[in-house]
Amino acid sequence: MANFGKKYADSVKLFDKSKQYDPAEAMALVCQTSKAKFDETIEVHVRLGVDSRHADQQVRGAVVLPNGTGKTVKTLVFCKGDNVQKALDAGADYAGGAEYAEKIQKENWFEFDVVIATPDMMSVIGRLGKVLGPKGLMPSPKAGTVTPDVVRAVTEAKAGKIEYRLDKTNIIHCPIGKASFGAEKIKENFDTLLGAIIKAKPAAAKGQYIKSCVVASTMGPGIKVNQAKLG
Repeated sequence: MANFGKKYADSVKLFDKSKQYDPAEAMALVCQTSKAKFDETIEVHVRLGVDSRHADQQVRGAVVLPNGTGKTVKTLVFCKGDNVQKALDAGADYAGGAEYAEKIQKENWFEFDVVIATPDMMSVIGRLGKVLGPKGLMPSPKAGTVTPDVVRAVTEAKAGKIEYRLDKTNIIHCPIGKASFGAEKIKENFDTLLGAIIKAKPAAAKGQYIKSCVVASTMGPGIKVNQAKLG
């Protein structure tokens, strides 16, 4: 067992590891147990009763968190013509076409957190699948990052839009803000994300949909949320 140190040990004393907490209580605890010197990110880990190997049981989408994530999001927009200036005016950090694809391929350049593309740029984007895909940066229509409306996509990304998707073990991992937000704002973000995940339940999913839900700060212990209270 790794030595997590005194702060972690102190945090663990604040709650009962075997107990499942109501969402409001869990959000208050996760903020209390965040004791690092930096402003820790609060993350949610939701295990779903689906099988991600089946196409009809995929759970993926995007949602704008009401209080944002607390992170400054750098956006790269693949577009051409008037859309380049529109994207930059909306707050995009980078906007353009093949020159950025080349920079990524040749220079291993990744100074961005979100990639947005207009549908007419998919031939350029397609060539980047192997490098963007593994990093979770590939734009997709489902996440609203392949769209003709670059202004809206950039505005939402900057406002705290997050993408949720299943990993290979049928778990969704998402940031829902910073510890400094406080329990109330964290809970609003949590409710918004969980609401979106519940709405995205595939018709093919059978039995219990939300198997477990845990919230944790970057350096803190995991706190179990009572999934019966999640709808």
